[in-house]
Amino acid sequence: MSATIWLVDDYREAADILAIYLQGLGFAVQVSTDSEAAFTAITQTPPDLIVMDLEMPVLSGFDVARRLRMQTHTRRIPLIAATGYSQLSKHEAALAAGFDIVLVKPYDPDELVREIRRLLVQSPSPSDSSPL
Repeated sequence: MSATIWLVDDYREAADILAIYLQGLGFAVQVSTDSEAAFTAITQTPPDLIVMDLEMPVLSGFDVARRLRMQTHTRRIPLIAATGYSQLSKHEAALAAGFDIVLVKPYDPDELVREIRRLLVQSPSPSDSSPL
């Protein structure tokens, strides 16, 4: 069984393309353009890792990260911020909210995969079955 990754981004086409890429590498991927619905699903069935945009309608990525870090069963899920923000202050705010790393769009998909694998090794999933 492969590691499960949630992609949360309001730009559906980009998320779908990234999902296909990650699935081709053996990851199980869930995609959501609705951060509030994703938060609910994630708290019910925590994934191994989350890649999330920071600027989302309803709940921002900052809000979701803070909420996930406050709950015992989701606080250790690795979080990657995928954002168009290039300002250092936004990156610092993302890290303070609970993200493990910030990648600026457009990023190299191979860089994202390297970071996913690195974070999965540092925080093995409960099933301990992530593709490396």
